[in-house]
Amino acid sequence: MRFLELKVPPVVQVVVSAAAMYGVSKVAPSLQFSIEGSTMIAVGLGAIGLGLGVLGVAQFKKAQTTVNPHAPNNASQLVTNGIYRYTRNPMYVGLTLVLLGWAFYLSHYLAFIILPVFVIYMTRFQIEPEERAMTRLFGTAYQSYRAKVRRWI
Repeated sequence: MRFLELKVPPVVQVVVSAAAMYGVSKVAPSLQFSIEGSTMIAVGLGAIGLGLGVLGVAQFKKAQTTVNPHAPNNASQLVTNGIYRYTRNPMYVGLTLVLLGWAFYLSHYLAFIILPVFVIYMTRFQIEPEERAMTRLFGTAYQSYRAKVRRWI
């Protein structure tokens, strides 16, 4: 399955996951639920997710390193400050929060099942290959960082 590594852009994965969430909500409408304030929860999670993503991109730009998810081997800096002190993957955490917000907006049980599928896919086919590249590029500095900061949260 290595052929899938670093092939599908994370944003495309979000769009596919969001579409699947919408699709399951329409196929099985009886599994919808109601939570007071679900729209506000959705907007809040989406805003936090977008904010995390922007912070992650901003730190990469400030360090003048690549944000291209297909080319982790082109990284010129190991970014460990700012939001990267709390998570090694703030952009992916942000995308996950956007999807979580979408699930709340849809208020459908099956929509929430798509979230772990997204996380598992991203971990296996995006994050793990990126981690191998960071280990090759930054060696013990990356290993030390990895020991201190969680992959997700």
